[in-house]
Amino acid sequence: MGVALYQAKAEFFRMLGHPVRIRVLELLQAGPTPVRELLADLEIEPSSLSQQLAVLRRSGIVTASREGSTVVYALAGAEVADLLRTARRILTGLIDDRNVLLAELRADGPDQGL
Repeated sequence: MGVALYQAKAEFFRMLGHPVRIRVLELLQAGPTPVRELLADLEIEPSSLSQQLAVLRRSGIVTASREGSTVVYALAGAEVADLLRTARRILTGLIDDRNVLLAELRADGPDQGL
C-alpha cells in the first residue's frame, strides 16, 4: 500500500473525529432526517450543525436532498452504520476491560499498593 492510501485512511478517520459528526451519524442510522430534527436532538447552533454536515457531505458519507423547503440528510450507505456498530463494540470491550481492572484494584483494598 502506498503512502497516499494511508493518508486517505487517516483523513477519513480525522473526518470522523468530531463528537457532533459522530452523533449526527448515529441519528441518521434511524433513517433520513430533516435538519430541524437534527437540531432539536443535538441542541447546537444551526451554523455549527451546518458546518459539521458540510464536512460529512464533502466526505461522501451522508447525502442531502430537498423536500420542499426542508433539507433531509441520510447515510450514503449501510457501511457507515456498520462502522459505528463496530466502534461501539470495540469501545464496549475496552471499557469492560477497564472495569474488570478497576474491580480487581478495588478488591485488593486501599492498603495493598501497586
